[in-house]
Amino acid sequence: MKWIPFTLLLIFINPRVFALPGKDSLLHQLNLTIEKTREFDAQKYAQLNALKINFHNARLPEQKYNACLKLYEAYKAFNYDSAFSYALTLGAIAEKMNDPGRIAYANIKLGFILLSSGMFRETAAVLDTLSVRHLRDSMKAEYFVLVRRYYYDLADYVNDRHYSPQYLREAQRFTDSAAAMYPDNHFERLSCLGYKFFKMGQMDSAQYYLNRCLALNLTFHQQAMIKANLGSIYVSRKEYDKAIGLLAESAMADTKGSIKETTAAFNLASILFQTGDVKNASKYIERAVEDATFYGARQRKVQVSAILPIIEGERFNTVESQKNRLFVYLGIAIFLLLASIVLSFIIFKQFRKLKTAQNIITKAHQRQQEINDKLLESNKIKEEYIGYCFHIATSFIEKIEKLKNQVDSRLTDHKYAEIRYIVNNINIKQEREELFHNFDRIFLRIFPNFVSEFNSFFKEEDRIHLKENELLNTDLRIYALIRIGISENEKIARILEYSVNTIYAYKTRIRNKSILPNEEFEDRIMEIKI
Repeated sequence: MKWIPFTLLLIFINPRVFALPGKDSLLHQLNLTIEKTREFDAQKYAQLNALKINFHNARLPEQKYNACLKLYEAYKAFNYDSAFSYALTLGAIAEKMNDPGRIAYANIKLGFILLSSGMFRETAAVLDTLSVRHLRDSMKAEYFVLVRRYYYDLADYVNDRHYSPQYLREAQRFTDSAAAMYPDNHFERLSCLGYKFFKMGQMDSAQYYLNRCLALNLTFHQQAMIKANLGSIYVSRKEYDKAIGLLAESAMADTKGSIKETTAAFNLASILFQTGDVKNASKYIERAVEDATFYGARQRKVQVSAILPIIEGERFNTVESQKNRLFVYLGIAIFLLLASIVLSFIIFKQFRKLKTAQNIITKAHQRQQEINDKLLESNKIKEEYIGYCFHIATSFIEKIEKLKNQVDSRLTDHKYAEIRYIVNNINIKQEREELFHNFDRIFLRIFPNFVSEFNSFFKEEDRIHLKENELLNTDLRIYALIRIGISENEKIARILEYSVNTIYAYKTRIRNKSILPNEEFEDRIMEIKI
């Protein structure tokens, strides 16, 4: 039996907020378990349907009695009306069998279910019909357990300084009688003694027997009972973290076992309310109301209904307080929003100025980089062509020196005919071709991809195909000179020994064949990399 007055007392303790390590994790597990209530109840209904089939298929009275007993046991913590109905059916079957033992046992079951619903007068009437002398030992033990619970519940219900102690003494007397009927390590013996010592205020002894219960192989209902009782012990010691953990585990066991006759959710809600967790307290008290309504326990519904308005009222106050705080936060948020808008506008203006300055710097940097690239390119061309010019000049000086020596020698000997032969033997065309060949070779060292990139500006049929051993032709040479910076037609004409008009005609013809616009052609030539 869960302890009702104890949980009621919690409501009127001065509210305090306690530190609850691990509470959120345990409550989260409980919430996840509660979300699966329909699944667990579906399994319960499947079990009940199977038991009903066995009951209806039973033919012999003894089979009928046993099948009805199983149905009662399955319903007794699930639904009062069904359990009560099967308890009456069990008694009717026993009457037909004319078996006093089974009749008495059916009355014990009826008394238990009436007590679970809080019907004390009706329970007392059933107990008055029972005679211990006619009961077998196993039935006596269950009878003593029922009577002890009756007196404990009655003491809690009356809650009177005169009568309650009398009921408690009777409950302890029947607890001892029940414990004597069971083996040392039996669940009923240990749980009865644990509860007895709790009611006597001997918490260490109570905890000892209840912990021994946990070491046994327990059903969900038994787990829920023991953990709920242990949780109440920790509440009495003000160890609220442990109490909440045990009560959460008890509520989980109730949910998994589809147990509706329970106070775990109610007790948990009461403690959470006192520790300031109104949100969860409201959630679990609503869960307790649902279970009590489903089960049909009158006393439990009254008990929960008495506390529900207190928790809901506090929840309403909390919501109102939160709403007021929200208005304050809203005002602060609006102020911060306006401030952020003003700051954003200022930052945006500064950012635009910064962006403009950055663009100017970037463009200047790009121009500087282009200038640097052109300077590097120009330096590269100059280095190559300075070396080339020195080489050509040296070669010409050597040739002139050789010619001078030859002419000087012939003049000394007055051999004028040989001088004329030497002069006439100079091949100007060959010298010019050699000059162009050297230019081509040096240029292609600087611009190795010039020919292929130049040809990319034309269709396949208009591209230049060089002869064997030919480095550049006149078309390519004109634009090679332009690429190294010699763009005036007059200079190009002097270098290549053509007229200015011829050079102009070459350039026009070449541009017209290109796939590029005429105004872009020379710019693209200048983009060919060294």
